Amino acid sequence: MPASPAHSPVAVVTGANRGIGLEVVRRLAESGYTAVLGSRDPAKGEAAAEPLIRAGLDVVPAALDVDDDETVTALARWLTAEYGRCDVLVNNAAILYDTWQRPATADLDVVRRALETNLLGAWRTAQALVPLLRDSPHPRIVNVSSGGGSISGMGAGAPAYCVSKAALNASTRMLAADLRGHGVLVNAVCPGWVATDMGGPGGRPVAEGARSVMWAVELPDNGPTGGFFRDGRPLDW
Repeated sequence: MPASPAHSPVAVVTGANRGIGLEVVRRLAESGYTAVLGSRDPAKGEAAAEPLIRAGLDVVPAALDVDDDETVTALARWLTAEYGRCDVLVNNAAILYDTWQRPATADLDVVRRALETNLLGAWRTAQALVPLLRDSPHPRIVNVSSGGGSISGMGAGAPAYCVSKAALNASTRMLAADLRGHGVLVNAVCPGWVATDMGGPGGRPVAEGARSVMWAVELPDNGPTGGFFRDGRPLDW
């Protein structure tokens, strides 16, 4: 189904009821998107969306558990029925910054859980929305990654998180190559160490991390694809 010019562009952000995801939703809505605020817990998603909606922004909370095929498929069907389009996907949902673990002794069940959300959750959501994205005039997929996923700089810390982000970076390259002919720009973005519930205190403001993500959303159609960036600058893989 071709993207309808009668409706504003639609952007989906996963894991968006707090932190960087919520700030990206706000910025997308301020930029003229219908911003779909995806949240595993519908009540938390609705509570996060409420002040943005009251401020006059076009924000729509949606139940979305990226680990669950049914909710991801349901979201794709709802977008098709409600808007007939999806123009931007920001894969922001992530778990398990496992600083207490080391590779030689890591609990592999923890590693599996991180891979399920941080890699397969993003991949699953992208697969579900690709049919709509391919019909968008300016489609973008932004995978929110981490410098911890850079193999060139990887150490022994947070093995589940870092391995899952390295794998997310690899999937970014592969999706970018596969979708290049459809004009879909697919990039991984590290927002930097940001003061969030996961990142802890001491990081840079959430607004700066969200700005890094928005840079990839707002790329021109001839912009880079398959890259890994922070603040618009390439990072080592």
